[in-house]
Amino acid sequence: MQQLHPLSIKRLANIRAWRPHGGALILTLGVLFGCTATADTTRAVTLDALSPTPEHEDATEVIVHLMQRYHYSPVKVTDELSDQIFDRYLESLDPQKNFLLRTDVEEFEKYRFKLDDALKKERLQPVFDMFKRFRGRVEARTAYAKDLLKRDFDFTLDETYSFDRENAQWPSSQDAADDLWRKRVKNDVLNLRLADQSDEEIIETLDQRYTRMGRRVSQLGANDVFQIFINAYTLSVEPHTSYFSPRSSENFKINMSLSLEGIGAALRTENEYTVVQRVIAGGPAALSEQVSAEDRIVGVGDGKDKEIVDVVSWPLDDVVDLIRGPKGSTIRLKILPANAPEGSPPKLVTLIRDKIKLEEQAAKSSIIEVPSNGKTQRFGVIDLPTFYLDSAAMAKGESDFRSTTRDVARLIGELSESDGGIDGVIIDLRGNGGGSLIEATQLTGLFIKSGPVVQIRNADGEVDAEVDQDPTITYDGPLAVLVDRNSASASEIFAAAIQDYERGVVVGEPTFGKGTVQTVAPLDREGKLGQLKITIAQFFRVNGDGTQHRGVVPDVLFPTALDSDAQGERGLDNALPWAEVTKAKYDAWQETDLNYTRAQANHEARYRSSDAFALLIDELEAQREARSENSVSLNEATRRAEIAERKADRDTREQLFRLAFGISSRDDDEAENDTGVTDIILEEAANVLNDIIDFPPPAKL
Repeated sequence: MQQLHPLSIKRLANIRAWRPHGGALILTLGVLFGCTATADTTRAVTLDALSPTPEHEDATEVIVHLMQRYHYSPVKVTDELSDQIFDRYLESLDPQKNFLLRTDVEEFEKYRFKLDDALKKERLQPVFDMFKRFRGRVEARTAYAKDLLKRDFDFTLDETYSFDRENAQWPSSQDAADDLWRKRVKNDVLNLRLADQSDEEIIETLDQRYTRMGRRVSQLGANDVFQIFINAYTLSVEPHTSYFSPRSSENFKINMSLSLEGIGAALRTENEYTVVQRVIAGGPAALSEQVSAEDRIVGVGDGKDKEIVDVVSWPLDDVVDLIRGPKGSTIRLKILPANAPEGSPPKLVTLIRDKIKLEEQAAKSSIIEVPSNGKTQRFGVIDLPTFYLDSAAMAKGESDFRSTTRDVARLIGELSESDGGIDGVIIDLRGNGGGSLIEATQLTGLFIKSGPVVQIRNADGEVDAEVDQDPTITYDGPLAVLVDRNSASASEIFAAAIQDYERGVVVGEPTFGKGTVQTVAPLDREGKLGQLKITIAQFFRVNGDGTQHRGVVPDVLFPTALDSDAQGERGLDNALPWAEVTKAKYDAWQETDLNYTRAQANHEARYRSSDAFALLIDELEAQREARSENSVSLNEATRRAEIAERKADRDTREQLFRLAFGISSRDDDEAENDTGVTDIILEEAANVLNDIIDFPPPAKL
């Protein structure tokens, strides 16, 4: 990603294919990474101070100009766009429809088709008026929730609470809002009762939670309101374009330099929880093997002895501040596992903050063996967490600078020269969110003679290509590329090129589908107006197809690809659609018809007869079911029975897992952190590659 002055924003030099980070709010390495407001002060902002400033008007003018002139897919600022901005702004303020009343929204309707005029004419007062009403409702709800803590709740009644109200209606009246909050507070109390907190502890925890909720909104200043509104505009156009206020810009710069230590996890906000989006190879969370994607963080303790703070309902950037800390310090997390139902007791995870270790991010090799017709096939596995390049060392002329391509070439050489050699290579790109475009191009060059690797179309419609110029080939044997839903950007470029050149088989799940390029444009030279991260180009495969939205569909599709249409780029609002350009000139690897029908059939026969695959799919289904629930019972006996039933189901799956892998006993921590799932997928990738070696595709006629 670049950082350019607006006058030179069209230049695409030094493009990097970055990890996906639009749409959702995420935290990377303990640093905020996304577009969220950062409070201007630690004290409440007066209502008189919540008004647009001349700087906001100037920034609006520049932002609209950049969006109209330089965005890859510009959208005119019209009533139609205003309609979308209106809904998205309200969604940004009150995503779960917990605070504003239907009468408030009906009163705001007069602005629905006027926000385009607010942008074009820099007249932003309506935006601030809407926020002031929202703030007043939050203050009232906070006081009401705290008052409810003084009452007793009857947990024998058969009531339910809908905790996911994204698609619900706004409360129709004050009475309806009161009843909604009565159930919300009752659910909060019940959750803590089920976690074995005393009545005194419950009241103290929730009183602090509601106090922080109200305080947080009262601390949002004019810059925060402006940022929320402008991002309602940019996200109505496309999910990877966003505005950063001057203060948020500093957080963004810190993140891009990776200069702070943290836990090594990407987080997002979902309903009232901070959810792990993915763990990052080489970070404390990944190395602990105790934190997994879709886990929910409900408490954070800074240090070994300090109190663990309840972080349910916290804004993401406040959780960031609590998690952030110096290298070597201890942090404790209370985590609800991905498939645990609402109200389950959390587990405690202790981590030591650290920077991502380069040696953990670097490519690693291993050998996997597969029985085949009375012999054993040896496949070299290259585990590649990211596409990295030590550009600083390279710029200094250091001869031993680290790079993905160099390391992979060395590892393949070592595998080939090992005792017994190798019969094929598997490049494992699961969870690889991208990195250096240069490395994606050069890594492809290790496996093909030469030619274009990826095409890039800019906002003016001009198409250029990144080309492998080196005709030498490091490895010419059987090749498989293993991908999943979190393989993105540079990973998709490499996998698509291997597929298009018919150089190897791609196996696994459809990839993320991020095929766009962003740059960061300061809005002024002094930094007073903030900056805009804007989409300026799109990647295309050498066969002309886009990687955007669809991602790369494997030649052999694994059954773990559940709900793939709702994952990655395909699940983001206003994501740019799939597109195509003219096919580039390139020569396929060999004259073969790569029809993988038989390989797919063999794979399906194996996984259907595999206890391990059945367990994996059951676990994924259980997680999906847990995520799809949007309401819970407020009857304590019912809730306890549901939790016990799900725990029994998990225990049964765990026992079956142990039997499937011949494991006699493990302690509880090991049971919750199986490493066998990865082995199942990798082993099957090796089986697929072995099938292709044993039954190669027929020659073209």
